[in-house]
Amino acid sequence: MTNTKTTTTPASQSTRKSRDQERPLRTGWILATLAVTQLMVVLDGTIVNIALPSAQADLGFTDAQRQWAVTSYALAFGSLLLLGGRLADLFGRKATFITGLVGFAVASAIAGAATNLEFLIAGRALQGAFGALVAPASLALLTTTFTEPKARARAFGVFGAVAGAGGAIGLVLGGALTEYTSWRLCLLVNLLFAAVTILGAVLFIPKQTKPEQTPRLDALGTVLIVLGLVSIVYGFSSAAEKGWGAAITLVPLAAGVVLTVAFCIVQTRVAHPLLPLRVVTDRDRGGAFITLALVGAALLSVFLFVTYYLQVVRGYTPLQSGVAFLPMPLSIMLSSVLIAPRLLTKFGPKVVIITGVLFAAAALMILTTTSLTSNYWVTIGLGLFTLGLGLGNIFGASFNLATAGVRPADAGVASAMVNTVQQVGGAIGTAILSTVAQAVASDYVQANGTGARQQLLAQLSSYHTAYLVSAAVLVLIAITMTFVLRSKRARESAS
Repeated sequence: MTNTKTTTTPASQSTRKSRDQERPLRTGWILATLAVTQLMVVLDGTIVNIALPSAQADLGFTDAQRQWAVTSYALAFGSLLLLGGRLADLFGRKATFITGLVGFAVASAIAGAATNLEFLIAGRALQGAFGALVAPASLALLTTTFTEPKARARAFGVFGAVAGAGGAIGLVLGGALTEYTSWRLCLLVNLLFAAVTILGAVLFIPKQTKPEQTPRLDALGTVLIVLGLVSIVYGFSSAAEKGWGAAITLVPLAAGVVLTVAFCIVQTRVAHPLLPLRVVTDRDRGGAFITLALVGAALLSVFLFVTYYLQVVRGYTPLQSGVAFLPMPLSIMLSSVLIAPRLLTKFGPKVVIITGVLFAAAALMILTTTSLTSNYWVTIGLGLFTLGLGLGNIFGASFNLATAGVRPADAGVASAMVNTVQQVGGAIGTAILSTVAQAVASDYVQANGTGARQQLLAQLSSYHTAYLVSAAVLVLIAITMTFVLRSKRARESAS
């Protein structure tokens, strides 16, 4: 009897070795592509805010009209995210990703070339619509590409760093472009980002294998949630300007609540729901979604208040204001890339998220020490650096936890939920905190007079109050997540 022995030739060994070396290199390029995409989507919001005053002067629209350049994007983006996530599951994440990038580039060109407000609004709305394809597809690709725990922790650390730092980078870039070139380049720069990421997607992202059971589109659920989210975002956007008792605020909010409840009922009764409730009812994923929503509510408007403090109270230029934010993206990168992945591997997401939330609350308390003449480094600089440490831990760990363990067919819609809760939370928080700040400023002026110094002190007092309210929300998140999220040991034993 002859024993058959399989020999491994040097050529086959070389081929296997080259494949083993190729995979980390390929996934590294995929991560770079997805990170640049995330940067483009995130910085687009703040870069346009910096450019808006110059655009208003150039195109000649009123103060009452200018909000629509921002609101049109938020309405389209926030309301279409779940649909975008499900389309990624239906038609393939790579195809949806590239389609969204091409559309986002075209929309940016339309907005950047606008000759009137109507074209600017149309371009911004299209940006939001195609951004709602890009964002969930990008996160879904990250979720399905990086599955090994250590590699996943590092990848989500990088992604979280970009998500947290992108807004501040947008302030710097927007300030520089607006001050030295034109506000139009703040929109047209997206064409460069899109070109780079489309090339990266074509070269490095593999074609998605078709699932055995392809999900179908839930038409009724889609209509209900799109209309519901449009109504909610519009209602909260109107609240800050028109007041909470105005019909333009109350009617959309009421309609949004009714439509969202109807959507939830429909999801329990259809065979192919747009948002399978198993995605959000998991204890840890649900906790991550709640955290992201409340962190968005507590912190999104803080950037606005700090920007106004720097420019209105301290007299900084747009570029100086953007540079003043640099300690935050630097510390976000430090914590997301170097600290959070190690903590995540060792202690699990619960400890990392709660630690990050408490750091963010401490940062807000530092910001309450600002005055008309306070030293930048011991107030704003230190506060933003500490805030970055917190956000770096929060975003990477929360994104990771919110998409962990989802079925491949649900990766797109789970990723969409990450962005949806942040958008809705941010809209709610901005409306509430803006209302609180306006009331505090008005009360201060009535009590202390309308002189120039009193006006500045009134603004300062309103910012401090907003920081305190936000800090209280963050402490509440930390306490709640202590009981909601499972420890690393409990999660491992359950699996």
